[in-house]
Amino acid sequence: MADAPFQIPNEMRDFAEKSVDQARKAFEGFVAVAQKTVGAVEGAAGTAQGNVKSAGSKVLSYAEENVNAAFDLAQKLVKAKDPQEAFALQSAYVQKQFEALKAQAEALAGPFMSGGKK
Repeated sequence: MADAPFQIPNEMRDFAEKSVDQARKAFEGFVAVAQKTVGAVEGAAGTAQGNVKSAGSKVLSYAEENVNAAFDLAQKLVKAKDPQEAFALQSAYVQKQFEALKAQAEALAGPFMSGGKK
């Protein structure tokens, strides 16, 4: 079997990996600010909007999980040895995210579908 014709220079891989790390750190900073903002808004909103506050916190948490999963995929893709490995990683990611999004949607709809009862 011949060597894979698709080779990425190490310098390019290093640059891509550093870019993913920097983007992840920037996102984590954004999430920290967003969580502080949500906390401040929730404190000001009082207890009358319990389900809405809970849903807002869940949405922020789910967004963080989903973006972190995308960053994890990006880091794996940077290290992929060939297009077949990259395709396999992408396929696994799509399947896992589909299941995660389904579970997240069900969790968010739960309080509203049950009339606010938990």
